[in-house]
Amino acid sequence: VQLQASGGGLVQAGGSLRLSCAASGSISNINSMGWYRQAPGKQRELVAHITNGGRTNYADSVKARFTISRDNAKNTVTLQMNSLEPEDTAVYYCNAVVVGWANYWGKGTQVTVSS
Repeated sequence: VQLQASGGGLVQAGGSLRLSCAASGSISNINSMGWYRQAPGKQRELVAHITNGGRTNYADSVKARFTISRDNAKNTVTLQMNSLEPEDTAVYYCNAVVVGWANYWGKGTQVTVSS
């Protein structure tokens, strides 16, 4: 499975950004997709996750601000990020979990929120 992420960039606090990730390869083996992030000096953490059936899970810190969605026909997952805060600044990584629980990662994309 290959994951190609796009989006990200620099935005002022209170603004919005959208991240997209397109999966290719053995996509029929994908069980779920999601986004993680890693800020400088911190561990990588889950931001949001969505299963094939559409069940979602969010980090408490982003609930009500971020929305994850998935287009199974296009094999893409999108993260709409609203009301961004400086604490959201991090490198964001697209993730896919396949049958057998192996994880695949896309290249990170930088999100910077200025105060």
